[in-house]
Amino acid sequence: MRGIGKRFGATEALAAVDLSVASGEIHALLGQNGAGKSTLMKILSGALVPDAGSIELDGQPYRPRNPLEGRRAGVAMIYQELSLVPHLSVAENVFLGVEPTRRGLLDRVLMRQRTREVLAELGSPDVDPDARVDALPIAGRQIVEIARALAAGCRVLVLDEPTSSLPRPDADRLFATMRRLAGQGQAIVYITHFLEEALAAGDRYSVLRDGRLVESGATAGVPPERIVTAMVGRAGSEAYPRSPRQAGEALLAIDNLAGLTRPNDASLTVHRGEVVGIFGLVGSGRTELIRAIFGLDPVLRGDVRVMGLGEAAPTARWRSGAGMVSEDRKGEGLAVGLSVADNLMLTAFGPWVTAAGQRAASGPVIGELGIRLADPLQPVGQLSGGNQQKVAFGRLLHHDVDLLLLDEPTRGIDVASKAAIYRTIDRLVTRADRPCGVLIVGSYLPELLGICDRIAVMRRGTLAPPVGAAETSEHALLLAASGGGN
Repeated sequence: MRGIGKRFGATEALAAVDLSVASGEIHALLGQNGAGKSTLMKILSGALVPDAGSIELDGQPYRPRNPLEGRRAGVAMIYQELSLVPHLSVAENVFLGVEPTRRGLLDRVLMRQRTREVLAELGSPDVDPDARVDALPIAGRQIVEIARALAAGCRVLVLDEPTSSLPRPDADRLFATMRRLAGQGQAIVYITHFLEEALAAGDRYSVLRDGRLVESGATAGVPPERIVTAMVGRAGSEAYPRSPRQAGEALLAIDNLAGLTRPNDASLTVHRGEVVGIFGLVGSGRTELIRAIFGLDPVLRGDVRVMGLGEAAPTARWRSGAGMVSEDRKGEGLAVGLSVADNLMLTAFGPWVTAAGQRAASGPVIGELGIRLADPLQPVGQLSGGNQQKVAFGRLLHHDVDLLLLDEPTRGIDVASKAAIYRTIDRLVTRADRPCGVLIVGSYLPELLGICDRIAVMRRGTLAPPVGAAETSEHALLLAASGGGN
């Protein structure tokens, strides 16, 4: 890709960007949300047409007019926001748009056979090709999306945050598959915000900032701090800010809580002035626990007390001073057709709503989190993923909640966006006037160890007693979550 340029109105998304990926290479594409990574890859896949520049594939001119032309040429892209058809089967999704036929009829036998082969190659032979996609967990849907790209016989595979919703074993299998594909001569572009993954899995890397290529080179021996500096344009500050904290009154208390499926047994207390983390592998019941606490999932037995309020409906939780950020930003966290201001104010609209009032009311939250937008009345669906996540988190700030229930609040966002959320969490739990309490569900151990005061491990639906973050380690937590310590 040479001299690629792209504008959206007055916004210059890409400015003369060059990118080359060799056969048999894994190339990590890095940058903050909004830096232009997805735009550049959408041009490569055919989803967007560049305003300037040229592309060559295997030395031949390449200019796809749509993603189907890109796929037929051997370029497949997997987006962070999955693009599956939920009511179709796994096999039907894998071959969507490239369905094999026999004598004019859909060859379902071949579809199932090839789907099984690709799933086995990904280390997921237990996924049923006939299962409906909407019956699969998020991690399972991600595997189907990857299988869809591989089944198309891609020569260039673009992966946009593919491990953001995958458990560690599935992520490791994906990395092994990437290496196997690269060994067969395929070119792989890997977009990720996990710098350690980029350095471990990638052969080379490129960093975009504000639509421009600012750095490129081999990953071997490159310190993460250098990449962070290139991404943000300045030397990075402390990764996980932590001010002196003092635990106060209890804001949340759960005793022997059990749901219809998960959790099986959970007891925990969260106080003002502290951040409590819950770590567990996918399927452990960590998300079901936080949903049960907020009243989104039914409770089979046990007690949930939020600042003394017994009513369990989500609207009652908001009234009691509790707010939640869902891990499913697109499906549950935002109303993507509404504006940024609408989303920030959804839980606390006043009796009269005007455009001027919305801009004024949403301004402080937008400023604190550094949400990049054209106007507070801009549809939230037009923002980058990281800025959308800030909006979902910012709703809790606008509502001025006392208890924050956060399910993977930094999943799939860049280091600068994460830092903004970390700083805000630290400010909320240490403010002199009415400090908050935070319960955060996470799968990224450095994050939990960096921002939490106590961490509890969930395994197979059972929550262990929390331990001090300063008294444990990544190794100990992972061992407890995987059952290796038994």
